Amino acid sequence: MRRREFITLLGGAAAWPLAARAQQPSKLPVIGFLGPNTASAQRQWTDAFVQRLRELGWIEGRDIVIEYRWAEGRIERFAEIAAELVALKVNVIVTAGGVVPAVKQATSVIPIVFSVANNPVGSGYVASLARPGGNITGLSLQSTDLIGKRLELLREVTPALRRLSIIGTSGNPSVALEMSEIQSAARTLGIEATNIEITRTADIAPAFGALKGKAEALYVVSSPLTTMNRIRINTLAIGARLPTMHGDRDSVEAGGLMSYGPNFSDLRRRAADYVDKILRGTKPGEIPVEQPTKFDLTVNLVTAQALGLDVPATLLARADEVIE
Repeated sequence: MRRREFITLLGGAAAWPLAARAQQPSKLPVIGFLGPNTASAQRQWTDAFVQRLRELGWIEGRDIVIEYRWAEGRIERFAEIAAELVALKVNVIVTAGGVVPAVKQATSVIPIVFSVANNPVGSGYVASLARPGGNITGLSLQSTDLIGKRLELLREVTPALRRLSIIGTSGNPSVALEMSEIQSAARTLGIEATNIEITRTADIAPAFGALKGKAEALYVVSSPLTTMNRIRINTLAIGARLPTMHGDRDSVEAGGLMSYGPNFSDLRRRAADYVDKILRGTKPGEIPVEQPTKFDLTVNLVTAQALGLDVPATLLARADEVIE
C-alpha cells in the first residue's frame, strides 16, 4: 500500500506583505481554470497545480488570480464556460483534453494549457508534440500507446478473456480514437471487442443491461462523463461480474478493478510549469507537448474479491498501489 502524503497549502491574507495586499486583483495575471467535473472530484488536481504554482513564485491572491469554473460533467456546459472565460479576458486557460475543442472554438488568441489529453495530435489539438503551433500546448497522456499493456494486464487476471466491452463518451474525438485503437489491439490478441457509447448519465444503466452476458471484461475510456460517473459505472460492473480496466487510479479507488497509466498528480503539477512559462512571455505554440514520465499500476483487491477473482501474486508484486 502506498503511503500518501497530504500537502497543506499555507498562507492567506494575513501573511501577505502590505504592498501586495494593497495591489488590486484586477491588475494581476488571471488564470482561467475550466474543470470538466466538480471541485470536489478534482481537488487533488487543483491542489497539485496550485502547490506547484506557489513553488514557482505565483501565490494565489498575491501574484495571480485564478477564476475557477466547473462543468460538473455536463459536456454542454464546456462552450458556455469557455466563452465566459474569454469574456473575462484571462491571460491563460487551463483545462483537460476533452474540453479543448470547446475552448479552441472560443478563442484562437488566449493561450490554452491542457493538463492531460489522450492524444493531442490525433485529436487535432496541436500540429505536433515538438512544435504545437497556435495557442495550445500541454501534457499528453498518449493513452493509445498504453492500450496493449492494459489488455495484457486484464488477461493476467482473466486468462480466458475472449469478449471485451469498451465504454466511452460519443462525440468526443479523443475517446473515439482510443476506442478504435482498443478494437485494433483486441483483434491482435484474439479478443472480440464491442463499443458502448454513452452521451449522458442516464445512458449508463441501460448500456449495462444491453451487454449482459455479452462480455467478460470492461475497458472504461476516460472522459469527463465516465470520470463523473465512475462510482456508478464500477458498481454496475461489479453487479454484472465484469472486471474493469481504467486509465487512472481514482477510478480504482472508486471501485474499479485496476488501472495502468500516467501519474496524474505529476502531470497536473507540470501543467503549472506551462502556465509559468506563458505568464513570463513564452508563446504556447513554442512550448513542446510533453509526455508522461511516471506510470502507475493500481489494483483493488476488495473489488477482485467481490468478483471472485484471484489476482496473480506476480501482478501484485508489480503494482505501485494495492487497495485492500
